[in-house]
Amino acid sequence: MGSNHDDLARLASFFGGQEALSVVQALSDAGTTTDDIIAVNANVKLNAARRVLYKLYNHALVTVIRSRDEKTGWFIYHWKLQPDQLDAFVRSRKKKALEKMRSRLEYEKGHSFFMCKGCLTVRVTFEEAMESAFRCSSCNGQLISEDNSRTVQVLEDLSKKIESELQERPAAFHADKI
Repeated sequence: MGSNHDDLARLASFFGGQEALSVVQALSDAGTTTDDIIAVNANVKLNAARRVLYKLYNHALVTVIRSRDEKTGWFIYHWKLQPDQLDAFVRSRKKKALEKMRSRLEYEKGHSFFMCKGCLTVRVTFEEAMESAFRCSSCNGQLISEDNSRTVQVLEDLSKKIESELQERPAAFHADKI
C-alpha cells in the first residue's frame, strides 16, 4: 500500500476496526474487484465486507460500478478505492467539528453554570439552578457557581487551530486530525 492507501487503511480502521482494515487491504491489493472477492480475500463475511464498503462509499472513499451478470441477471458490483478523496473527507469532518465547537462556545459564553458540590455530576445553567432553588436534582446537594473560563479557552484554542488547518492547502491525511 502506498502512503494514501496507508492513510485510507487507518481511516477504515477508525470506521470499522480490524474488519474494515482487512477489507481495505484486500481492495487495495486487488485494485478494482467485486465484493465477493473482497470478502474472500479479507477473510470476512460478505455482508460485513459490504457494510464496510457502503460506509466508505457514503464518504466517497470508494467508487462502485454496477453491471448485470449475463447468465443470472443479477447485479455485480465492482469496487475501487479513491484515496485521493481523503483530504476532502478530512476537511469536511473538520468543518463539522468546527461548527459544533462554535455552537458550544456560544452556549458556554452565553450562560452561567452551577454544579453540585456533592455528586459533581450535575451541571446546570443559572436558569435551571433557579428553578430548583439551587439544589441538585440527583442528591439534593447545594449547587455552586462554576467557572467555565477554562472550557471557553479550550474551545477557542481548538477552534482557532481547526480554522488555521482549514486555511492551509490540503495535505496528507493524519489520523490524529480527524
